[in-house]
Amino acid sequence: MYSLTVRDHMMIAHSFVGAVFGPAQELHGATFLVDAEFRRPSLSADGLVVDIGLASALLKEVLAPLTYRNLDGLPDFRGRNTTTEFLAGEIFRRLRARIADGALGDDGRALVGLRVELHESHVARAAFEGPLP
Repeated sequence: MYSLTVRDHMMIAHSFVGAVFGPAQELHGATFLVDAEFRRPSLSADGLVVDIGLASALLKEVLAPLTYRNLDGLPDFRGRNTTTEFLAGEIFRRLRARIADGALGDDGRALVGLRVELHESHVARAAFEGPLP
């Protein structure tokens, strides 16, 4: 399986509900490194998984509505703990929808898998991965 990974970042604010979160129940900020890994079983005729420029632009586009925002105030996340794990899944779903809409062109239609990994610090990260149609 071939893969291509692009990276961006986002800075957010949020808080959590539940004693398990301790002091993170208070409003706090986080800066996430976000990796999106695109997978396909064979390379395109040009020797690509997908175009790096298109993949980078797509990740930036998907992160833009979340970056520099207090996630607690976004209607899509009302009543949700926006944990690192949750955000990895949410970014995956948003990328998958844009890929299905043709955002990565013909090469994007040959993708069979996507993995989104968020690095919340130098010691912790979370990911979500799944197939692409």
